[in-house]
This record gives sequence, C-alpha cells and structure tokens, in this order.
Amino acid sequence: MLGNYYIPIYNFLNNIVDQEIVEVLMPNKMSNETIVEGSKFSPDFACIPFKYNMGNYLSELKKGANVLIQAGGGCRYGYYFEVQEQTLKDMGYDFTFISLLGENGLNIKELYHKFKLLNAKLSFSTFCYQGALAIAIIKIMDDFETYMRDKYNLQIDSKSFDTIHKKMLQDILQINTLAKLYQFKDEYIKKLKAVALRKITKDDIKIGIVGELFTSMEPFSSFYLEKELLNYNCIVKRYTTVTYLLLQKRFSRKKVMKKASEYIDYHFGADGAETIAHTLELIEEEYDGIIHIKPFGCSPEINAMPILQKISRQKNIPIMYLTFDEQTTATGVKTRIEAFYDMLKMKKEQEKESREEAYESY
Repeated sequence: MLGNYYIPIYNFLNNIVDQEIVEVLMPNKMSNETIVEGSKFSPDFACIPFKYNMGNYLSELKKGANVLIQAGGGCRYGYYFEVQEQTLKDMGYDFTFISLLGENGLNIKELYHKFKLLNAKLSFSTFCYQGALAIAIIKIMDDFETYMRDKYNLQIDSKSFDTIHKKMLQDILQINTLAKLYQFKDEYIKKLKAVALRKITKDDIKIGIVGELFTSMEPFSSFYLEKELLNYNCIVKRYTTVTYLLLQKRFSRKKVMKKASEYIDYHFGADGAETIAHTLELIEEEYDGIIHIKPFGCSPEINAMPILQKISRQKNIPIMYLTFDEQTTATGVKTRIEAFYDMLKMKKEQEKESREEAYESY
C-alpha cells in the first residue's frame, strides 16, 4: 500500500490474471493497526517502511491472500522482501512472494514468467500492454494530483478539487484499455482547468517537502502532513512521485549532481542527493520554508541533514526535520507543523514591514 498507487496495480492484476481461478484483493487502507501489527514482527532497527509493509502483508494474509507482490528497490528497501518472506513463512503462512525487481533490476521477461503463475494463458504481448497501461495510469494520476496539490489553496471554491479527485479515483478503477484512459484524461483535464483559481500573492506561505520516498508518498506514514499544511492555506510542493522514480530519476542524475555540486561530490544513495538539489530549487523559487521528512534510521537522508543545515544557515531558509517511527504521534507532528507555520508567518510579516519601512524612507 502506497498512497493511491494501489489503484493501477489492482487494475493491472485484474487485467492479467485468470479471473475464474484468481481473486485480486483490494488492499486495506493504512491504519494504526497496520503499524502496531507490523512492528510486532519486525526488527527494532528496521525503518518504518519495513514495518508498514509487514503490517500490510499480515492484513492481506489474514484475509486469505496466498500471493504477495512487492516493488522494492532504491536502498535497503530492495532487500526487505527476503527477510519479510522468511519471517512470515516462519510464522506459518503459506504463500508465494513475487518481487517486481530481480537481482539485476527490472527484467520484463523474467517478470512475465513470474506472473504466468497467475494465468497460464497470459501472453507476453498482453502482459506488456497491461504493464504499459498501468504506467500510463500512474503518470496521469501523478500529473493530476501534482496539479491539484500545487493549486489547492488557490481555488475559489475550496471543495472543487476534493470532489473531482474522489470521482477521478473511482473512474480510474474502470479503465482497462489505453483508449479509455485517453478519454478519461481529456475529460478530467477539462474538469481541472474549469476550477476557478485566484492568483498567488506575496502573502501566500509556500512550503516545500523533500526527503525519503515512502514517507513522502504514503500520507498515513507522515500523519497526513500535506493535508495539515493545506489546512493552514499554505502553497505546498512535493517532488517525489512514482512517475519521477520510474521515468525521470535516472535521467536527471547529472542535473541533480550539477545542482548540488557546491555541497556534494558524489551521489550517496537513494534520494539523498535529490533532497539537496530539490532544496536548492525550492530556495530559487522563493519558498518560505522546507520540511525534510524521513523514517528513523534512513542513512541517505541522515547524510543529507548536515548539508541541509548548512544550506539553511547560508541561504537563511527555515528547514524543519521530521523523523517517523512507530513511536511518533499525530499530536506531536501537528504541534510541530503549527509552530513551523507560525514562525514562517511571523518571518514573512517582519520582512513585509521591513520592505514597507525601506520604501517609506526612500
């Protein structure tokens, strides 16, 4: 379970399995039970995505699932499935584990043979078509959700995007061809563009989110950080999406290293270098503050933190650091967000007063 990305995966599986003998289960939404159960059967030192995954697997196994699928990749996350598979089997569960990434990364033919376990009649062409459809759905979802996130607090009617988004997620579940997807895209582009927006002003507080991918994309794991910020009428920007990870990240590495070259000489894994580069981009775009998020023990993001602290001092940009584990509470996170927002608001008001005084004296 990772945000709304269960939808294209659910679609993909339903379109390739033999539905006469295979049932695809809709995953449960993340909850407190997910992390409580997952933590019981996870090493203490493992980061929070490991524990959420364990909670998700246990939830689905209890519902009767006998095939589990994991994406993996990027850092230690790519090795989790081996430990999780053995742990769950030691607990007595009988199931097949499919990892989308093999020893040498993503291998389409190898992956095809894994999924033939779910449908002996599955052709390679059908598998590739449905895989392409799933990626196209993810791209459109990310484009639409990024647009809505960027414009959320610029809409005249505060409920417009929420209504469109809810209906959009329902309609995506009905898509099984590229033709239907393009029709869907055209329909929702018109709906999104029809939402009346005000212009952004200098009084708007702009906050960027950088950091580790799981806590960026799974809202429950960060206690709905984006929603909390939007409730304060902030303009919010977040870089990490599945589209970025699948289609853009590998091609932007040179750009990332060039942007961050003043502070690092080498890429130090996962999203650490991207965190630094994106922070510098947000500063150039005159964002008022930045929130860095990560799971407890995330090495690449820990390595990025001293550099972010240096950037914060040099560029006079407030950066708040949020670390999440099973002990983190919603109240604690909300309190820190409120304090950060109040500080940014006070800073912006002081800067405005200084500009007005300078103008009057001139």
